[in-house]
Amino acid sequence: MEVNISQFDRPFRGGFQDKDKKRGDGLRVNRQIRAQQIRVIDEEGTMLGVMTVPEGVRLAEDRGLDLIEIAPTASPPTCKIMDYGKYKYENKKKAAAARKKQVIVTVKEIQMRPRTDQHDLDTKLKHARSFLLEGDKVKVNLRFMGREMAHQELGMQLLKRFLEGLKDISVVEAAPKMEGKALFLLVAPDPVKVKDYLKLHPLKPKSAKDIEEQEKLASESADDDAE
Repeated sequence: MEVNISQFDRPFRGGFQDKDKKRGDGLRVNRQIRAQQIRVIDEEGTMLGVMTVPEGVRLAEDRGLDLIEIAPTASPPTCKIMDYGKYKYENKKKAAAARKKQVIVTVKEIQMRPRTDQHDLDTKLKHARSFLLEGDKVKVNLRFMGREMAHQELGMQLLKRFLEGLKDISVVEAAPKMEGKALFLLVAPDPVKVKDYLKLHPLKPKSAKDIEEQEKLASESADDDAE
């Protein structure tokens, strides 16, 4: 008499010898799934019912696919039969596309004193313009020391000159405001103005001198903050 043996009666290859660790994407795959029973969905989205992990893995193996735990907190946990390699690849592409859509804006700081001379102001304006054209915001910290506090109008006049020098590409995001012993100002790139400016003045690669000057500026800002 011939006896038909169910596919689920076959030996379960490898048992549960795989280390019980989630992969880098947080998913348990195949024999890493540790639930006693799972609800299985096939690659077409059809519900196959509740079964044990060995049964679900065998179904996936028969189709040349993997069993992936997609809802570990469900009762019982939900697993789907799919191509794990393809799943990772598609998720990687989606993540890359999402990163491209993200606009990362940083705030660059520039330190000034009320009596900053024209040469230094021109240098700081040059760097501020570079930051704005690269899409960054610029925060100006104008600090008063000692008797300078009695002449705050000098600082305000300096910030007005600073804004005047950048008005062709920027918009004031936070008007000059006194906080403690410093005036603060925040400007951001104006997308329309920047676009028009770049049509007439395409950006050139930064020279070693430009990079050195910007690093020096950042260092001076850090030193001023430490004071």
